[in-house]
Amino acid sequence: MTISTKIFKTAILFFALLPALSYAQLNGSYLLSGQVNDDKGQPLPGATVTIKGTTNGTSTDQQGHFSITTNAKFPFTLVFNEIGYSPQEFLIKNANSKLAVQLTTQSLLINEVVVTASRREEKLLKSPVAIDKLDIRALKESPAPTFYEALGNVKGVQMTTSSLTLQVPNTRGFNSPNNFRFMQLVDGIDMQSATLGVPLGNAIGPTELDIQSIEITPGAAAALYGTNAISGLANLTTKSPFTYQGLSFYQRVGINHTDGIDEPPSGLTETAIRYAKAFNNKFAFKINASYLQGVDWRSNTQQDQNPNNLKTANPLYPELNNDNAAYDGWNKYGDDALSGSNTVTIKGIVINGVARAPLTVARTGYNEVDLVDPKVSNVKLDATLAYKLGKTTELSYGYRFGLMDGVFQRGNKIELNGATVQNHKIELKGKNFLVRGYVSLENTGNSFNVKPLADNLDLNHASNTAWAATYKSALTTFANNNGGSLTSANFAAATDFARAAADAGRVLPGTDAFNQLRSTIIGINNWDIKSSLIPTAPVTGGAALIQQSRMYNGEAQWDLSDKVKIFDLLVGGDVRVYQIIPDGNNFVDFSRSIADRNTALPDGSFGADVYYKKFGSFAQITKTVFDDKLKLFGSLRWDYNPYFDPKFTPRLAAVYSPNENNNFRFTYQLGYRFPSLFEALSYVNNGRVKRVGSLPFIDEGLGYLENSYTQASVATFNAAAAAQGSTDAAALANRNLLQVANLPPARPEQITSYEIGYKGVLVDNKVFLDVDAYTNQYNGFLGQIQVYVPNGTTVGTDAAVEAMLDANRDPTTATSTNSASLGQSRYRVYTNAKNVYNAYGSSAGLTYNFYKKYTVSGNASFNKMVGQNADDIFITGFNTPQWTTNLSFGNREVVKNLGFNIVYKWQQAYVWQSQLVITGNVPAVSTFDAQVTLKVPAYKASFKVGASDIFNNRYIQYAGGPTIGGLYYASVTLDGLLSGSSK
Repeated sequence: MTISTKIFKTAILFFALLPALSYAQLNGSYLLSGQVNDDKGQPLPGATVTIKGTTNGTSTDQQGHFSITTNAKFPFTLVFNEIGYSPQEFLIKNANSKLAVQLTTQSLLINEVVVTASRREEKLLKSPVAIDKLDIRALKESPAPTFYEALGNVKGVQMTTSSLTLQVPNTRGFNSPNNFRFMQLVDGIDMQSATLGVPLGNAIGPTELDIQSIEITPGAAAALYGTNAISGLANLTTKSPFTYQGLSFYQRVGINHTDGIDEPPSGLTETAIRYAKAFNNKFAFKINASYLQGVDWRSNTQQDQNPNNLKTANPLYPELNNDNAAYDGWNKYGDDALSGSNTVTIKGIVINGVARAPLTVARTGYNEVDLVDPKVSNVKLDATLAYKLGKTTELSYGYRFGLMDGVFQRGNKIELNGATVQNHKIELKGKNFLVRGYVSLENTGNSFNVKPLADNLDLNHASNTAWAATYKSALTTFANNNGGSLTSANFAAATDFARAAADAGRVLPGTDAFNQLRSTIIGINNWDIKSSLIPTAPVTGGAALIQQSRMYNGEAQWDLSDKVKIFDLLVGGDVRVYQIIPDGNNFVDFSRSIADRNTALPDGSFGADVYYKKFGSFAQITKTVFDDKLKLFGSLRWDYNPYFDPKFTPRLAAVYSPNENNNFRFTYQLGYRFPSLFEALSYVNNGRVKRVGSLPFIDEGLGYLENSYTQASVATFNAAAAAQGSTDAAALANRNLLQVANLPPARPEQITSYEIGYKGVLVDNKVFLDVDAYTNQYNGFLGQIQVYVPNGTTVGTDAAVEAMLDANRDPTTATSTNSASLGQSRYRVYTNAKNVYNAYGSSAGLTYNFYKKYTVSGNASFNKMVGQNADDIFITGFNTPQWTTNLSFGNREVVKNLGFNIVYKWQQAYVWQSQLVITGNVPAVSTFDAQVTLKVPAYKASFKVGASDIFNNRYIQYAGGPTIGGLYYASVTLDGLLSGSSK
């Protein structure tokens, strides 16, 4: 991609000039230096050295040396920390102090600190909720291809891969590729793309060189973090430019598709550069850039999700059991028979001399692999400027930019092509307060929706009416050429012949005609195609996804513990405003009339910008009693969205620690989730089925809430009517099968969660054990249902019943057996489930340092949803295997500077259910990952060779998702150049 290359080259040139620009005179300061060794007298690289009570710090280089510049008054204390060692403090009395520090080995986690659990520093062992932390060492030692994919090894975490560039974590059930319920923060910034309606994984997150740690909290976190975090939270923290200085370089090369099944063996490259510099410990900056390119995993599983025995196919035609005329395949678009979007009805069929029911036939459609480009890339740039206003107060500005390609699934697959997200952040933080404001800017670039592309490719060949006429005529031709009639023996062959005849002249993948038409369609932001019903639509139709938005977020918190003597008190608040620029096809100006919403104004716009707002505040009280053995937590959060009533979210927790190494906890919390931006305000025309947001005012003039029938009941109704000839009489005779939807106005989702857990360090600090169990209750689960509105009449009337016949999809004229009909309109509506859903589960993790630096660890997770006796208006989709496990074995230093790690992952087979159409079995997954790392301290270098899914056991993670296989890689990292510092 040209823009990616230009940006990357500019970044490299800038990095090359930075050393020349980084000289500064340090007036009034002095330099302290020293050596840090381990308990065997060997140099300890990467240990942090900070002045106690300040943010001034540095880290040791590969030889264990450190130097720190300060103007602090004597005496003061230096604090030395390194993962896996006991922290040490030393009093510095003058500038001539000679420091030689030795750190002693101790439990890997006994002093680990987290902030995500309670928005303030807390020992990991005494966290009030389940939490895991991947520090910089764990991330480097993981055999996963990227640090972000290492999240998949954490207990209870289910990673869903939509693309090489897009992976999304989930915890404790109700998984989906576009996971609205799981929040991801990077240095405090929410990484979810609002208008796309999908979390972005690490597509605009930290580079391999800048990540410091990841904290992940499974389950509800809404009590402190607001209404997006009811299924979990991942908090990514990057390196400080004060502590981690110098120039670093990372290069990874890899290969996937080694079996050649989906694509020829394909190369993957990732390059990253980081430079950071501090001046007089007052001002510091850092800049990161990375570029990744490769060939994506391909979604080519072709399972038929609408087999012939279903009522949405042709159960009255057993002749087609092995040759389904209503085939609706995974990863194929334009053949959506299960949802009734791409079908025609063929009447008047006679087999063996007997008149048969109308035949449902799906349009042929196109495979996803023929519609999307497998080549993907990802450019990431970020920069931070930081200035210390005092010993503990820091003001900073951060900028982050991501440009990405790839495929993700919302309702349908979306190909991202040149999509960009930018963040600007200003933050002021001190010892007991934080104020942060940021804006996120989104632009989807040249992205497009795969379904309208496939629909319009077919419709450019022939309208449904014309295609059906050719199909029926071809059936007659086949009969005439084969004994003069259709029979049970030849009918399947007749349908194949008819499809080929109806498709004759259709553009075929790989041809110039196909490529030219595809290029035209994906460049047009109107998914309708010109017809007698929509005369103003473009001739070819379109599929472009053009969305632009801004998200403004402000937040603050203040620790009042030093002002309130009887307990610790933390208070905070936040405000968020989404600004959407209407595009006329995904988001519209609802103040305009229904007829005009999709039409551009003279100035080219589609109306006034749309705003969506949220406000929140919280208070948290913490109290330690009984000689510090019992710590009590209580918090209350208030959230308000102008479209809903305010919601109060409490959390209560207790941690009992009979001693430092054993900690038991209990937590209760309530959580709410307001509809996301896309769930609330979308207005998408997709295959003449309009997807609409959940806010009730959108229904005005459309009638889908109160004047519609459910899709499931319409399918049952049509199957029964078809058996009787699909006449008006047949329709009226089966009217009782139609179910009026009566959809209520949407309300926020609610989760009630109870959790118990234990964290402990055992066997002389060699064993770490972490166990938790939970039960969750979901009320008002938000999802989608498709409904059918009878045009020009109300449900219950004869005209409404007749309009539900498949043949009356569009307005029709009268025939001998059917009256004229105004047809039907179809909507996919975000609404709440009627049932209450209960889920429960448990996870356990154990790490054992059994001999020298040899470590074995493992975790297992169990998740289950309690079955419901009553049917709901849509399938909620728990979409989580009951059992998953990870086992690892490794030694970070088998011999000096050489380490390895092996991880085995297994998950049980399970059923993936979609609220709309895609449902199917996800087979069990069993894979091995492995890596070997060699450090070369003299050159500040480390080399890593590894593989994920080393035996190339192909698997999918969700129904309709890409087939994933082995990825083999080698990388080199040069760290801490030009500074003497390294981490």
